[in-house]
Amino acid sequence: MSKPSTAPAPPGKRKAAAPAAAGAATTLAAAADGAAANSGARLKRGTTAVDLRIYRAVVNAVMSHRLPPGTHLGEADFCELYRVSRTTVRKALQRLAHDHIIELRPNRGAVIASPTPEQARDIFAARRALEREIVPLVIRHRTPASLQQIRQALEAEDQARRTGDRASWIRLGGEFHLLLAELAGNQVLLRFMGELVSRCSLIIALYESPGASMCENDEHKELMALIEQGKAEQAGALIEHHLLEIEGRLRLGEPGRKINLAEALAGL
Repeated sequence: MSKPSTAPAPPGKRKAAAPAAAGAATTLAAAADGAAANSGARLKRGTTAVDLRIYRAVVNAVMSHRLPPGTHLGEADFCELYRVSRTTVRKALQRLAHDHIIELRPNRGAVIASPTPEQARDIFAARRALEREIVPLVIRHRTPASLQQIRQALEAEDQARRTGDRASWIRLGGEFHLLLAELAGNQVLLRFMGELVSRCSLIIALYESPGASMCENDEHKELMALIEQGKAEQAGALIEHHLLEIEGRLRLGEPGRKINLAEALAGL
């Protein structure tokens, strides 16, 4: 997921199939940019957009479970890591708070959000409803190029799993769903999915059973086959079942490890 600084494609323009890693990074960047636009943030022409880079890096780290719920995000750490002012850091944190990735708490500052069990159920319910709408649109708009993008995303997941790169595998599993939202051709759905996937990653990090495999690639492959065959009803039922299984594997728990922000954001 090139790194999160990859610029998104202009709305309405479909890109040709790209290498799996680059395509995944572009999808995450598109979701991050879409969420930023949804919050009312607008980049000024000629700016370095470091605040957007910070936003993307945090979302990326959340999706990789490198920043679990409850992690404190110190403004001074960001200033040192990115060599920017506190004003720039606060812009990024405001975007993240708007999209429910972090919480800005009085006298404690910014922390990665910790959804309650009730909120978790609501978020998964919203995501199931959204993805049931997305899958038929992917089928309706499918092209040889879009199908190739999905195959490449699956190959990237397989590669991460074969090499034992769990963080990348988790992230790529979420990006597979974001890619489907991108290929549905609806920018509003993509913005909503960007937020929901990130929030689901927080929930999984908080409540998953130790060592659990939260997003089996075989189900993604089965979904790919149904999309190729144009079976919208079956694909919609599968995506709902897939998300219900992920939710069903969760249990109450507390993040217990201490996080080094520099290590979590290294290379992002």
